[in-house]
Amino acid sequence: MAAENMAVTRETFDDVILPVYAPAQFVPVRGKGSRVWDQQGKEYIDFSGGIAVTALGHCHPALVETLKSQGETLWHTSNVFTNEPALRLARKLTAATFADRVFFGNSGAEANEAAFKLARYYACKKHSPFKSKIIAFHNGFHGRTLFTVSVGGQPKYSDGFGPKPADIVHVPFNDLAAVKAVIDDHTCAIVAEPVQGEGGVMPATQAFMQGLRELCDKHNALLVLDEVQSGMGRSGKLFSYEHYNIQPDILTTAKALGGGFPVSAMLTTNEIASVMAPGVHGTTYGGNPLACAIAETALDIINTPAVLQGVDVRRQQFVEGLMALDRELTIFSEIRGKGLLIGAVLRPEHASKARAILDAAAAEGVMILTAGSDVIRFVPSLVITPDEIETGMNRFATALRKVFNA
Repeated sequence: MAAENMAVTRETFDDVILPVYAPAQFVPVRGKGSRVWDQQGKEYIDFSGGIAVTALGHCHPALVETLKSQGETLWHTSNVFTNEPALRLARKLTAATFADRVFFGNSGAEANEAAFKLARYYACKKHSPFKSKIIAFHNGFHGRTLFTVSVGGQPKYSDGFGPKPADIVHVPFNDLAAVKAVIDDHTCAIVAEPVQGEGGVMPATQAFMQGLRELCDKHNALLVLDEVQSGMGRSGKLFSYEHYNIQPDILTTAKALGGGFPVSAMLTTNEIASVMAPGVHGTTYGGNPLACAIAETALDIINTPAVLQGVDVRRQQFVEGLMALDRELTIFSEIRGKGLLIGAVLRPEHASKARAILDAAAAEGVMILTAGSDVIRFVPSLVITPDEIETGMNRFATALRKVFNA
């Protein structure tokens, strides 16, 4: 049967896809800006941004044009050869950050896998093969490979897959005393998200981030910042470490880097990169010309005053809308996050209603997310219009009133 004649519905998912997701009951088929339409033609305002991926909305004209032009030029060569889009993107990323060197991958997990391997390899080559301890944080999330899911601080994602990589220690986030209690000269790295995303949209405090930097310096450990979700303009700066007046040793980025096209990057310094050599690490697709060309265009647009300064304006509109809803319904205990990574924390008596709120919002035509069991997460396009925010918040308000019978 020809593909175009094969009718697929939400029920098809239950027949053919590995049951590791529980997707919504509607099937999106088209998007433009911050609006999405499903198979039935119903319109949704997208406050979910593909989980902080579609930072320039759906089908941004500049990204579409780059996809077409590069797609007609060169897609893939492998890393036996280099290519111009990868070199341009790497040059722009290093120019905009602390970094000197870039490694390209295809996903946040791949970038983090490379980062953790580099941290261990650097410690082994420069210090000792026994300097392998990684300190990470409860409720952290770094990907789904066995190494990254083990560094992530959520056992529900790592249990049941056999022995985990050893020498990984988890302590409470934003608790500097807990880090001090476990760090020693066998520690190769501290791994943190400046804003925990999946763990409930929890920002690091200034004192915590500065303390981590100082502890790493004291113990010759590397500070690895996972900016897969918090980076690429999401916080109102290109990368959120810039808010803390510190520099990491290794940084990872993905999600919004390609504006919806799969691409990721690990950034580091010349000193740390110096231990690597051909064959030590690699990837088939990482750094391919098609992905890098699109990411270059996304970076050129996001890394501008117009977009970055607009993030805080949009955040304010969201926060004011959420606070007004709380005054009406008394359901949120806190609105937290940075920039357009926003978490509305449900009061304890409503903590079980997150999924019901998400489903009700979809029914009203607005796409939102949860972060953990008790946080409603908003990660919209960085260029979502005020009208789209207002329309979406009105639909969200209707959904909340139905859930809470107001």
